[in-house]
Amino acid sequence: MSGTSGICAGRVVAVTGAGRGLGRAHALALAAEGAAVVVNDLGTGPAGEGASEGPAHAVVAEIRAGGGAAVAHTGDIATDAGAASLVGTALEAYGRLDALVNNAGFLRDRMLVNLGEDDWDAVVAVHLKGHFLPLRHAAAHWRARAKAGQVPGARVVNTTSGAGLLGSIGQANYAAAKAGIVALTLVAAAELARYGVLVNAVAPAARTRMTEGPFADAMAAPGAGAFDAMAPENVSPLVVWLASPESAGVTGRVLEADGGRITVMNGWQRGPTADSGTRRTPAEAGAATRRLLAEAPPPLPVYGSG
Repeated sequence: MSGTSGICAGRVVAVTGAGRGLGRAHALALAAEGAAVVVNDLGTGPAGEGASEGPAHAVVAEIRAGGGAAVAHTGDIATDAGAASLVGTALEAYGRLDALVNNAGFLRDRMLVNLGEDDWDAVVAVHLKGHFLPLRHAAAHWRARAKAGQVPGARVVNTTSGAGLLGSIGQANYAAAKAGIVALTLVAAAELARYGVLVNAVAPAARTRMTEGPFADAMAAPGAGAFDAMAPENVSPLVVWLASPESAGVTGRVLEADGGRITVMNGWQRGPTADSGTRRTPAEAGAATRRLLAEAPPPLPVYGSG
């Protein structure tokens, strides 16, 4: 395909939630760079309702029309069987799997006191469990390859969010799941390095079904001719690079991406500390904590609190 470098030529990449929005943009960009893409999408509504095979097959058709290679997978990756069949589909269609892009998700926003258990469970399942299960099955495949003497050079790109890094009012379920994805990324990067697998996470900001409603003003498209900073296609080049061999040596990192901006997130680091060398009273613990907080920079604000 013209205008590309073929950075993913010969690679097979599975992308979850690839029927629309960011996932679709990632799938198209990966295909344009030479990857064969397994396009996963359950085809649910914005809140996870219903199912349709249409979105996944539409993206496959779009990739093939552009001369690329793609196959659809319409299973539920938040189930063990669905996640296993995602990896199986890549192996059956192309004989290999080189990268996994975990992206699937939906929202059920409520203020905490109005957040029902079903809405908590559904959002945590699609985001956090929907990352864990495909990652576990892909990792098992790559571990087997490594033990057979075939170091896979594999990549995993997880999708977290500013909500998971800073919090977001009205999104306790989503923010908790996205924060969990960061921890999952760090653990997976440490555990899988010995098998030649690199694991990173991207925190994107883009105009999708999940953001058009809650953040309508920020996500609005610009006037004709202006740079569309919130177009999901702006995030995909980083995802493609992370899924490619060119990202060698980069693992366990979290990167924010939107428009033309990429930011390395540093995460929790130890700040001011004080050690008394002995047990404190509650009053002493409180006084020490207040002194330390006065020395520390203030936390960044939670989204929606400004």
